[in-house]
Amino acid sequence: MLNEHGESREIQSSSPGSGRRGIGRALGLGVVAGAADDDCSAIGTYASAGAQFGTSLLWTAPVTFPMMFAVVYLSSKLGQVSGKGLFHVIKENYPNYILWPTLIAVLLGNTIEAAADLGGMAAAIGLFIPLPVPVIVIGVAAAIVALQILGSYELIRNVFRWLALVLFAYIGSALLAKPDPWEVLRGTFVPTVQFSRDFLSILVAIIGTSLSAYLYTWQSNVEVEEEIEQGRTKLSERQGASTQELRQSRNDILTGMLFSNIIMYFIMLSTAATLHKADQTNIETAAQAAEALRPIAGDAAGLLFALGIIAVGFLAVPIMTTGAAYDLCQVLGWISSLHAKPKDAPKFYAVIVAFTIIAVGLNFLGFNPMRALVYSGIVQGFSTPPLLLFILLMTNNRQIMGDKVNTLPLNILSWITVIAIFSASVGLVASWFI
Repeated sequence: MLNEHGESREIQSSSPGSGRRGIGRALGLGVVAGAADDDCSAIGTYASAGAQFGTSLLWTAPVTFPMMFAVVYLSSKLGQVSGKGLFHVIKENYPNYILWPTLIAVLLGNTIEAAADLGGMAAAIGLFIPLPVPVIVIGVAAAIVALQILGSYELIRNVFRWLALVLFAYIGSALLAKPDPWEVLRGTFVPTVQFSRDFLSILVAIIGTSLSAYLYTWQSNVEVEEEIEQGRTKLSERQGASTQELRQSRNDILTGMLFSNIIMYFIMLSTAATLHKADQTNIETAAQAAEALRPIAGDAAGLLFALGIIAVGFLAVPIMTTGAAYDLCQVLGWISSLHAKPKDAPKFYAVIVAFTIIAVGLNFLGFNPMRALVYSGIVQGFSTPPLLLFILLMTNNRQIMGDKVNTLPLNILSWITVIAIFSASVGLVASWFI
């Protein structure tokens, strides 16, 4: 990081708590980020992909894995080295005509996906509690807001860690479904592309939901929150990162994105081996998607699937709404930190509540919850590319990163990711006119 004299400086791991990075953190923040990437929208999208196209889209898991790692690591690196959240850095380095359209696109993506996740959670809970879905949506949203406002940062982080474990149910589901090994190998290692609107829509949704913009802002800001928790409350104390810190952060994120990618793969495999083979290719309700877990749980499949959606929803929705609050508050110059008490950062917490209320309101428009989950992934597929491009440019800017600019291999991987996600979005638009 460059100081006020233009000199490069590096914060070594000598400050209190600097030993926080290691296996414990990798199994904490890394897995939380990975689990948040497999939110309700992702589960709905992956389940729909497997049910509609069978094993022919399994190849998207290994292909998107390095991309997922690259974008989240760049966001983490930006937060660590600059000591600031993503939109704080964008605000300082780009004009308003770039800043505001990017902010609006990200806020829309976060809010729509949070709304879709709330709807998916309510549909899952509604399988067992005979209440109207809107009532459940309001109750769930109230519980999430209470956690964000009344809970400490440490409590929120620990709750997220435990919720992430529920996703392992999908691995067992896929294995006990006994899919055809040759079909699995072919679908995994031989990419298949169909130039149809349905195929390209689900492909863009997969890319959009696996590379969701809310992860970028969350990851950059959670790095700042972790520094604050270690007593680095001043910007000058947070700026810079040692090579060791960045290496350990890379390992954390590699762990988390691998976890996310494995879950993504097995969700698609579960529905491909069950729903697709049974010709149930259109998932319209959470109850239908629950059939993917029948091989592991029999009549309890619906319960397990519902628990999966509910758990990751409670994990992902606050990440989306808090991420949106971080972004808006940083642009407006307001205090934004989960370490701050509501009385010290009233605007930050008010914005969290506002975005949650908007997300709840969108559920009263009558959308099918599972379709909304897929549509939200498509929205993310269009809002993500510009933000990803800015992150790549900023992490190559020596005025921001000092001597911690990206290496050539990381740049190559990141540019491939940018091109891939732009191409997927263009392909979807082209399919509308074919």
